[in-house]
Amino acid sequence: MTDSPTRILLADDHALVRRGVRLILDAEPDLTVVAEADDGAEAVARAREHRPDLAVLDIAMPRLTGLQAARELSRTCPETRILILTMYDNEQYFFEALGAGASGYVLKSVADRDLVEACRATMRGEPFLCPGAVDALIRDHLDRVREGGTGSSRTLTDREEEILKLVAEGHTSQQIADLLVISPKTVERHRANVLQKLGLKDRLELTRYAIRVGLIEP
Repeated sequence: MTDSPTRILLADDHALVRRGVRLILDAEPDLTVVAEADDGAEAVARAREHRPDLAVLDIAMPRLTGLQAARELSRTCPETRILILTMYDNEQYFFEALGAGASGYVLKSVADRDLVEACRATMRGEPFLCPGAVDALIRDHLDRVREGGTGSSRTLTDREEEILKLVAEGHTSQQIADLLVISPKTVERHRANVLQKLGLKDRLELTRYAIRVGLIEP
């Protein structure tokens, strides 16, 4: 008897991308896609429902980004391993992905070449990094050694980041309160904290910041 195939959750807000990635994965006898999601919040819900072995998450998705979903999955479904699949060859996202609990980082541009091996490496407990990500890790390590420090931690809490994303997407305080099941007053307090921490004045500046750091797409 062969081992059971690795059960995979696939999350991307573009149906064509999901279809293409699913074709790549389902063609392998040791990999099978058992669930799909088109935003980060749905990915978390599907993971809780299906308990997959591996979640393959896009970064730029509505409601919750792949990074936010990864942090939530690390907390609530620790047995599910996480792989980030992204179009962004960006060092900041790479380090955020590692901090969010991802085991690997694969660029969509080379997914047909790298994705299957990345899935297998992740399930063996090995990190999988594209060459650009390895270079970024080395540079970051050397920079930290030169500076004699450990680097700054994330400025915003998970909840503040969640609210920043929703504000930037155009939701009102009442809509955000309903989505997150908290009071509008709590939303306003978090929003004020975000503005103060980031040194921003209004929603326009918040939106520009959210685009710059990849929480929403322009």
